[in-house]
Amino acid sequence: MRGVAFSGARYAGRVTRMLRAASGAELPRALRSALTSGGPAVFAGAAADLPDRVAHTIALVVQSSGSTARPKRVALSADALLASAAAAESALGGAGQWLLALPTTYIAGLSVLVRSICADIEHVAVTGHFDAASFTRAAAQLEHPLWFTSLVPAQLATLLESEDAVSALRRFERVLLGGQATPPPLLERALAAGVRVTRTYGSSETAGGCVYDGVPIGTAKARVVDGQVELAGPMLAEGYLGDPERTDAAFHTDGSARWYRTGDLGAIDERGVLTVTGRLDDVIISGGVKVSLGELEQLLRRETPLVDAVVVAAADERWGQVPVVVSTVSASVEQLRPVAVAALGVAAVPARVVLVADIPVLPSGKPDRLALRALVAR
Repeated sequence: MRGVAFSGARYAGRVTRMLRAASGAELPRALRSALTSGGPAVFAGAAADLPDRVAHTIALVVQSSGSTARPKRVALSADALLASAAAAESALGGAGQWLLALPTTYIAGLSVLVRSICADIEHVAVTGHFDAASFTRAAAQLEHPLWFTSLVPAQLATLLESEDAVSALRRFERVLLGGQATPPPLLERALAAGVRVTRTYGSSETAGGCVYDGVPIGTAKARVVDGQVELAGPMLAEGYLGDPERTDAAFHTDGSARWYRTGDLGAIDERGVLTVTGRLDDVIISGGVKVSLGELEQLLRRETPLVDAVVVAAADERWGQVPVVVSTVSASVEQLRPVAVAALGVAAVPARVVLVADIPVLPSGKPDRLALRALVAR
């Protein structure tokens, strides 16, 4: 990495540093200052209740909704951000110019800025509404021999529908695809079109993707404990700002390594390749937006005639996953749309309603969600 020189010695004797919110054109400058010259730590976005100061090790705070209504503020050190960027550069075969197509309120967008700062190569951003035309225009501004970008599956699906966008995508040395599970048909379409796609796995708590195509990058490590995926490495966050209870629940030390409990279910095969199979909780990511199936289910039972509604996830080529309602009561998606949008947002609108004679149940009397997921997948 050519653009950043950082040393913890710079902070010797310091206990805290200032924290400032930054967004828009100010954000890259503020982030560079936080990483390279000991400037104030950066909160990505706007917030009215930020503390004035944070621990001196913290360089960036990213707000993540998590699976509950109470947001999480993930505190990342400069060391973690630089370790993530270095691992990505090594995995991708070198530094290059990045096209920023994701919001910088999310870690995937912020990671593009960090990698650009570390490479000392100016990024190019998609401006205005994201579509095939805006992406293609931005790509035309790239000047470095190596091009990189990060997308979510819904964006890739949009671009694959445009010949001009596909032509632009073929010029990229690598397209990182993350944020949610990638539907196999979408990946097949991209590869058949000549797009070099790498699926990434990670989160704000790991300073972005630290597993590429199922394999940890750099010195990151992955393991599965009692079915749950855990990640370790120098890119781990310090924890959650002002929330020690959550921090202790998510991060723990085992031997000499500090591990992050992801909340994801997964398995590692004999080759060491990680496959994520689902969530421990009932939260899905649809088009990059988190949707609580439990909250939607309760809402529909409470506010609509679907008193026995069960909401499960189904794979979707464009959005990754979508909520599907199963009920013994007939209803249309259009009937449910205003209720879902008003309370939980557009991403929570069910993709469809499946009418059944009876809801399958377990011996305990609870809905058999495994059977229902198999039903809606047909």
